[in-house]
Amino acid sequence: MVTPKRKGVARAFDKRAFLSRHPIFGALGPELLNQLSSYAIPRAFKRGTMICERGAPGSALFAICSGTVKISTPSADGKGAVFNLISEGAIFGEIAVLDGLPRTADAIALTDCELMVIERRDLVTLIRERAEFALKLIEVLCRRLRHTTEQLEDIMLLDLPGRLAKVLLQAADGAAPASGKQKIALTQRHLSEMIGVSRESTNKQLRTWEKQKLIELQRGGIVILAPRALESIASTSRKE
Repeated sequence: MVTPKRKGVARAFDKRAFLSRHPIFGALGPELLNQLSSYAIPRAFKRGTMICERGAPGSALFAICSGTVKISTPSADGKGAVFNLISEGAIFGEIAVLDGLPRTADAIALTDCELMVIERRDLVTLIRERAEFALKLIEVLCRRLRHTTEQLEDIMLLDLPGRLAKVLLQAADGAAPASGKQKIALTQRHLSEMIGVSRESTNKQLRTWEKQKLIELQRGGIVILAPRALESIASTSRKE
């Protein structure tokens, strides 16, 4: 059930056009695409709003039309861990929707977001009717599992510079370069949560790279100046 503290109706847009461009929903034929768009519900979430909470019933799947969503889990000390940051074109909430069990993580609007909400009953009907749609969902789950496995390997095998360099490069992958530079709209707190170290340790490493002209720290983000140098750090750094 979607129970954010603040929610609104997303701006008017063509639901069918969005779904047709989506890597999963675009595989549907015109008839089922029309059917899906007829019961997809637009929702707008303000920055910082809890979209769905760990342990809550998984009654809907979400597709991101615009904005960035943080997938994380809380910890006893209040710090938590960030599993992923996902943006336009991605879906989330599929695990609880498919198995009918509670949510496995929190989903929080990192920026103002516009989402499409599709109820579980409608998705289950669609999965039963179209095998290709079910296969697309399996592909999504496999990619998520690979991503989680890779994160665990990084924490176990890479040192702090290696993990941080890898996360920066992954975040920059979808960023539009400006004048040959790529700016990542991530805070140091989010970065520290993603690599499992303190914010102080993350800041120290970033400051070192800034002095080496590998990155530039700016208000509201980080600019990558030397991606090849970070690639080298990510590929060669290993724990002693």
